[in-house]
Amino acid sequence: MHDFLCGFRMGDAYNSVMAKYPIFLELGGRRVVLIGGGSVALRKAQALLAAGARLVVVAERIDDMLEALCRGSDAEVVKAPYSKSYLAGAVLAVAATNNHQLNKQIYQDCQELEVFCNVVDVPELCDFFVPAVVKRGDLQIAVSTEGQCPAYAGHIRKKLEEIFTVKHGQFLAELEALRKQIIRDVPEPADRKTLLGQLVDEKSFEYFIEKGPAKWRSSAIELITNLPLVRE
Repeated sequence: MHDFLCGFRMGDAYNSVMAKYPIFLELGGRRVVLIGGGSVALRKAQALLAAGARLVVVAERIDDMLEALCRGSDAEVVKAPYSKSYLAGAVLAVAATNNHQLNKQIYQDCQELEVFCNVVDVPELCDFFVPAVVKRGDLQIAVSTEGQCPAYAGHIRKKLEEIFTVKHGQFLAELEALRKQIIRDVPEPADRKTLLGQLVDEKSFEYFIEKGPAKWRSSAIELITNLPLVRE
């Protein structure tokens, strides 16, 4: 059902050797169940709500900060013991409790219902892993250690944050607009590939930084406009 999300079929045992399939998943409006009400659940809830998930939080006791977060969003809060029935219709489930037996039961229930499950900090009970992410506008760079050492993924993320700045996100926004124009105005696929290759390279980015978006845009439009002359 959801085999596209990871490198193994639902119900298969965790295999650290098997290649995983990296993916950015659209969660907008989709039911995601988060079991747990503590500080770890709070962090997971913040990320899931930011991704637009239709979040359901299940816990007998919920921290004040998590409850306040849910109250200020469209999240549903269920103050009750965990039940398999809450997983119905979910695309993902996250188990963030401090009860290992309960977490294991949640994972087993997810396997039966074909719901992808992540048990926080227990790689062998995970169908997917949540990467450390560098976000610069629409530019996202994800780093994963497949659950083996999230702290190292966080370390790599910090290094990438120093390399990729807000300017890279702004550059991507400009590229997006020019890409649409190239698709509209340049009929030959080979020419499109050549133009985009020139626009995204390091020399182009350096020009963007040095001259600013307006001059970069003008130069890029001139490049597109003069393509027929270049080919002749």
